Amino acid sequence: MTKQHGDLTALRREYCGSDFSHGDLSACPIAQFRLWFKQAQEGRSDDASSMTLATASASGMPSARIVLLKHYDVNGFCWYTDYESQKGRELAENPQAELMFYWYGLERQVRIQGAVHKLSLEQADQYFSQRPRESQVSAYASYQSQPISSREALKGAVAQSNQKYLNQDVLRPERWGGYCLLPDKMEFWQGREGRLHDRLVYQRNNQDWLIQRLQP
Repeated sequence: MTKQHGDLTALRREYCGSDFSHGDLSACPIAQFRLWFKQAQEGRSDDASSMTLATASASGMPSARIVLLKHYDVNGFCWYTDYESQKGRELAENPQAELMFYWYGLERQVRIQGAVHKLSLEQADQYFSQRPRESQVSAYASYQSQPISSREALKGAVAQSNQKYLNQDVLRPERWGGYCLLPDKMEFWQGREGRLHDRLVYQRNNQDWLIQRLQP
């Protein structure tokens, strides 16, 4: 058979992660995430908070993109964006999502599934006020996911916003705020040799968490 351009069947890598067993787990998945996140920060602090956010429309069409985790605790995992963006519209139609972290140097993934709700306006105001001014102006000027004629037009919108808020604080746009995913399921994946990866899953059961191993 003639190989086609883009054929990657011969491209392989071996995973060499260390043992990861039930005995290594914290009873709480948030505590386990905190441990792995700390180790990811120690390895590459500039990228540890990058996560894939997967949403789906009411019709079931999925979409995914990279966003940044801004804070988390037992109440959920939080990020900020434009409510009128594609992800915002999809979350309005179908308020369920999955987050996925991949930490290359550690050969680890964490998948987090659950229901999503908006954060309070007070939380959005607090975080928006902490952002660099350029990011504030960009959020005000850019209607995320909406078409625009050119980059020059976008720069013009930013310049107008800069002029509007000259010598004063930039106000948070009403269309901009935060979301929080409350996990019902969290999977911790550790790459291992010979494709025998470790997959340990927490499943919410009322106020407790059930833990089981999945086959790779």
